[in-house]
Amino acid sequence: MTAPLAVDPCTAAQWLREGAVLVDVREAEELAICQLAGARHVPMRDIPSRVGELPRDRPVLVLCHHGARSLQVTRFLRDQGFAQATNVAGGIDAWAREVDPTLERY
Repeated sequence: MTAPLAVDPCTAAQWLREGAVLVDVREAEELAICQLAGARHVPMRDIPSRVGELPRDRPVLVLCHHGARSLQVTRFLRDQGFAQATNVAGGIDAWAREVDPTLERY
């Protein structure tokens, strides 16, 4: 089954509670500002060489700052056969507004 290309942060939070994997494709400097517990950090540029680390048997949520980089990574993963790769629309900025307002925004 193919997952939607993108979901809102509230839906993504629910998927995480149900066992999805969260991949944060932001740079280390961005993670120093704010990050989500349990997320796998794989910078966007490293995705092609580290794609083998990601599970193919469960949803993979992809997160960046506002959703543009993560959408590109989601499309790349889909092209690599990850039918359950899904972008977190609006990125961690939207997550901070809609799910966890204690997160620092930048």
